[in-house]
Parts: sequence; structure tokens; C-alpha cells
Amino acid sequence: MPPIAELMEKLEAKIAHLTRTVDDLSEVIARQDTEIALLTRRVQMLMEREATRENDATGGIVLGDERPPHY
Repeated sequence: MPPIAELMEKLEAKIAHLTRTVDDLSEVIARQDTEIALLTRRVQMLMEREATRENDATGGIVLGDERPPHY
């Protein structure tokens, strides 16, 4: 059986490695959260822009079951 000091050293190294991994993953998640928020805002803006375009094209009347001319 290895001495206690050797076991402690191995455990400390493993804890340091795991701590670094958690910190790295935390940074990735924070970056992804920021990117998702930005993309969500952009999608919302595009949806609003398209709704405005559709509204302008139909003269303000939106028909839910209206199909494109090729149907």
C-alpha cells in the first residue's frame, strides 16, 4: 500500500485537474449563453421584420390559411 503522502499528492493532482476542467466548461457555457441570447434577439428581429413585410404585402389583412399561388 502506498504511503499516505503519495495518495494525497495523487488526489490533489486529480482535484486540480477536475477544478480546471470545471472552470473551462463554465467559461464555455457562459460564452454559449451570450451567443444564444444574441441569436435569439436576431431571430426575433427577423420574425418581426418578416411579419411587417407580410402585413405590408397584404394591406394589413393576414389570412392564416392563405396559400402561395403555386398550390
